[in-house]
Order: sequence, then C-alpha cells, then structure tokens
Amino acid sequence: MPEPTWRKSTYSAEAANCVEMATTPAAVHVRDSKNTTDPHLTVTPSTWAGFLRGLRPVGGWLGVPGAGGGAR
Repeated sequence: MPEPTWRKSTYSAEAANCVEMATTPAAVHVRDSKNTTDPHLTVTPSTWAGFLRGLRPVGGWLGVPGAGGGAR
C-alpha cells in the first residue's frame, strides 16, 4: 500500500502547532505535524465526519446558519 499524502490546514502558520491528515477511501489518518515519525491515529471516514460535525457551532460557521465549513 502506498504512503498516504499528508496535508496541513491552510489555517496553520509555518511554526504553529498543528495536526496533519491523510485520507484514503477506507481511512483518515491524523498525526502531529511536529512529530511526523511518531505513531498516528487512524479512523474510518464516517468516524472522522462525525468528529467534524461535533466541531461545528450550532449556528453554523461564523454565525451563518447552514453554512458549511471545515479545514481548508
């Protein structure tokens, strides 16, 4: 299996503490951007989607009802 392509949110500054993620059809991988050789967390896409839904504010992103959002 090929190594996943890791990416960091564009909201992250170069020196900021952040996580990186990589996706495959069967999994979402999450790791610490400062310690990329350490073990990483792997979850199913549906688990990741549920996690992201839990982050969304009740009124929508930036107070806009029904607005989408998430990592860029």
